Amino acid sequence: MERKFGARLGVYALATGTGTTIAYRADERFAFCSTFKGLVAAAVLHRNPLSHLDTVVTYTRDDLMKSAVITRRHVATGMTIRQLCDAAVRYSDGTAGNLLLRDLGGPAQLTAYARSLGDTVTRMERIEPAITEAAPEDPRDTTSPRAFGANYHKIVLGNALPTDKRAFLRDLLERNATSAGAQRIRAGIPREWTVADKTGTGDYGTVNDIAIAWPPNSAPLVIAIMSSKATKDAEYNQALIAAAAAHAVATLT
Repeated sequence: MERKFGARLGVYALATGTGTTIAYRADERFAFCSTFKGLVAAAVLHRNPLSHLDTVVTYTRDDLMKSAVITRRHVATGMTIRQLCDAAVRYSDGTAGNLLLRDLGGPAQLTAYARSLGDTVTRMERIEPAITEAAPEDPRDTTSPRAFGANYHKIVLGNALPTDKRAFLRDLLERNATSAGAQRIRAGIPREWTVADKTGTGDYGTVNDIAIAWPPNSAPLVIAIMSSKATKDAEYNQALIAAAAAHAVATLT
């Protein structure tokens, strides 16, 4: 796959029912890009009572990113934390992600939350759009497929969040509305499966997807796939992620 697509590929997949794993470059660093948005939503949920979802956050046009597909519509009124979670997780709205980070206390607090999950790899120093620079050898704003796969395992399937907060987050991830989401892990697994995922995209051909996938009659799979290329303006290959996901499913089921 790496040769075919001219990319560096990282895969971590776990069959939760058997404990069988697939790992390829699973401990190498990749820029996480927008896949952090599921984790920051979990961190905000963890830190606050569920009623915090109704808190209104105000912002200005100066806060708007290029990817502000939802937040751009609500500058005059502000948005609730619930709405920001929806915009960040389901639509990958960069401004919403930044506002959730602001509510959390900044990038360092996301790193701290990762540490609380037992993740010693993930580190976040910047916000959007800088985190999408994804420069090779730059350790800032990076993780590994194994680390982020384990984090999503804990926040979606584990007990890192209480039942009500976990259900809220899982619902957002299941209803991923990004066009990229349909072309990555979801495109590589059977249609009858249920998928909860968060994509991420950046420079140097960075294409990521982190997912929990539920077969109809067996335990779910955790699938974390990350990729990058050598040149800043390299093309994006969604099919690489779909092919890696299909291989994981074929191997683990």
